[in-house]
Formats: sequence, structure tokens, C-alpha cells
Amino acid sequence: MTKIALVTGANKGIGFEIARQLGEAGWKVLLGARSIERGEAAVAELTSQGLDVEFLQIDMTSLESIEQAAGTLRNNYPGLTLLINNAGMPGAFSSSFSNTQEEHLREAFEVNFFGTFRLNQRLLPLITENEGTIVNVSTDMASLHFMHNAEHALNAFDYNSSKTANNAMTVAMAIELKNSKAQVFAVTPGFTKTDLNGNAEGGKSKEAGAAIIVGYATDGKRHNGEFLDINGVYAW
Repeated sequence: MTKIALVTGANKGIGFEIARQLGEAGWKVLLGARSIERGEAAVAELTSQGLDVEFLQIDMTSLESIEQAAGTLRNNYPGLTLLINNAGMPGAFSSSFSNTQEEHLREAFEVNFFGTFRLNQRLLPLITENEGTIVNVSTDMASLHFMHNAEHALNAFDYNSSKTANNAMTVAMAIELKNSKAQVFAVTPGFTKTDLNGNAEGGKSKEAGAAIIVGYATDGKRHNGEFLDINGVYAW
């Protein structure tokens, strides 16, 4: 049976690499993206490499779009067993709490928390029935332990807090799935050069970041309720 995965925010960056690596591993990948033009271009590039990839339009800021995508998945891809919530919004990557503007805080939460919440809630029954896996892509900076103890931490309150809320969602979902064969967990790829951070120097490649996420998503192990980085379990 063909394994089916949905990756959101997959027309570029880490999401695109996740889609490519899953495709190379034999998965049928639904490449989720807001832009039809960019999404179809990404699919064309991957299918030209012989990979089984299809485009699914989904705007993580739109409830109507999320409900439409979820309906398409339930009706046309009932065998979905893997959801990787990669789509993310940085807000303004504020430099401190004092510099954070509410507008940017709301922008970050709209995608990183509320959009992901809506999609997770609508697909959780299908993933549970299929004994599948949900991966919420996180960040080191979502960890309150890391932010409190790190000597150098980017205090981008808009982005960081939206991802901390996402981590709380992961824990709540994991409690619900505790007695199920389905699972949900969070993965941070660590500092990676992406458009989200302006391709900042010093980060790992998108390919390397994606490999960490794909590795945990497909290793066949029970990670329910865990927060993972390249070295294993990471502190919340």
C-alpha cells in the first residue's frame, strides 16, 4: 500500500526538502502551499525527478481553505498516515519583548498556532483511525528551558511564543493519543538557513534540517508527546 503524507508550507525551504526526501523514500506526498503558482512549480520540479507528488492548496490563515483541504484529504486520500505541519510565519522576528508589536504577534500566531490548530483538529480523526503520525515542526526557541538558560538566545517574542503555544498543543494532542497507536510529537531541526531567518549564516542546510524531521517521522518508533532535536529528546 502506498504511504501518503501531507507537508504544509512545502513549496520552498525545509518543507520542500521534506517533501523531496519523503518522495525519495517511496511516499506519495501532498505538497501543501498557499500559492497555486509556487506550489505547482514545486510539484513540477519534484515530479520531474520521478517522485509521486501532488499539489494541495492550503492557506493556513484561512479557515475556509483549511476546511476545504481537509475535506479533499478525507474524500480523496483516506489513507493519509503522516501530517507534517511545517508551514510557519516569523512575525517580525522582534528583537525583544518591548519591541514586539501586537500586529506581528497576531500574524505569527495566526499561522503557527491557530492555522495549525485548525488543521490538526480536522485531521486528527483520520490520522488516529489510520494509526498515523503528526509532526509539529518547532524551534529551539520554543523551549522555555532553552530561552531561560541559553547564554545567547534570539528573544523574538512574536515568533518564539507562537511556537511555544504550538508545543503546548503538541502535548495536549499527545495526551489524547496516549492510548492510541497514532502519535504526535514536535521536532526542531535546529538553526537552519531558510527564508524565515533571511538565510542567516552559520545555520545548517535545508537538506540537513529536513533530514532530521523526516528521520523521526519515518523511523517507526513511538515518540508520542516528545520534543526532539538532532540528539534526541529536547527540554520543553
